[in-house]
Amino acid sequence: MKLVAGNSNRPLAEAISAYLNVPLARAQVKRFADMEVFVEIQENVRGEDVFIIQSTSYPTNDHLMELLIITDALRRASARRITAVIPYFGYARQDRKSASRAPISAKLVANMIAHAGVDRVLTLDLHAGQIQGFFDIPTDNLFSAPILARDIKEHLDGGNRMVVSPDVGGVVRARALAKRIDAQLAIVDKRRDRPGESEVMNIIGDVSGRSCILVDDIVDSGGTLVNAADALLANGAKEVYAYITHGVLSGGAVSRIASSRLKALVITDSIMPTEAVKAAHNIRVISIASLIGEAIGRTATESSVSSLFD
Repeated sequence: MKLVAGNSNRPLAEAISAYLNVPLARAQVKRFADMEVFVEIQENVRGEDVFIIQSTSYPTNDHLMELLIITDALRRASARRITAVIPYFGYARQDRKSASRAPISAKLVANMIAHAGVDRVLTLDLHAGQIQGFFDIPTDNLFSAPILARDIKEHLDGGNRMVVSPDVGGVVRARALAKRIDAQLAIVDKRRDRPGESEVMNIIGDVSGRSCILVDDIVDSGGTLVNAADALLANGAKEVYAYITHGVLSGGAVSRIASSRLKALVITDSIMPTEAVKAAHNIRVISIASLIGEAIGRTATESSVSSLFD
């Protein structure tokens, strides 16, 4: 097989390459003077099983175009099968018609990826399960829960943990993690009047004296986490941690988290961390390279991927 990396998260691609002991294929992914994307695959891929490692993170549109053009280059070079490995799938929050005359952008992006020539998609913790059905090609949605659960067991006291879903929509994800670490579950009842703004209404569950672990798939502005942490502490929680798969952390999110009462925010490297994230005293990054590398290896050998999460 061959591994091809775009520019979205080169360190993660290199870590996956090291895990699989497969070097990254020689390829140029750069810009013309007017910022059009230029791609050149610089080695033979005819008849190969090729995996493109590319998150569609900020700048989302640039990285999405890189993925599409790399796919086209590989298809025209007669690659046997092309798998798009998308650790973070952008536009996932636009997964339904939330208002009149609104788009379903997640479906549009799924169509673009399939029409470009991708044969299979490998992604991580999709924002909504139905997005897997937006693709008309085989799609594996991996879960970060085993890696998060291992880190929680290593860093937090086992007898006093409580997993907290920051909203009703995340209960399934939170319950799955709570089961893995043998912890109880609480829910934050929040109201979101507009994107990026939320208000905590109630805490469902007794969090008194507990080490609370907020679990979600995406942290963007950080407002929901900060508000939820304040509400949990006001209801008697001993301390509050947050374990989030995708650290989007746009705008002033890093400073908001750094000045909050969160003991720690733990994110994965599905999105390449910025210098501000690396410098924050209460943000820690854990790697998903082994999980994605193992899934790539199993896909290449036609082995079971779902057994990774049994």
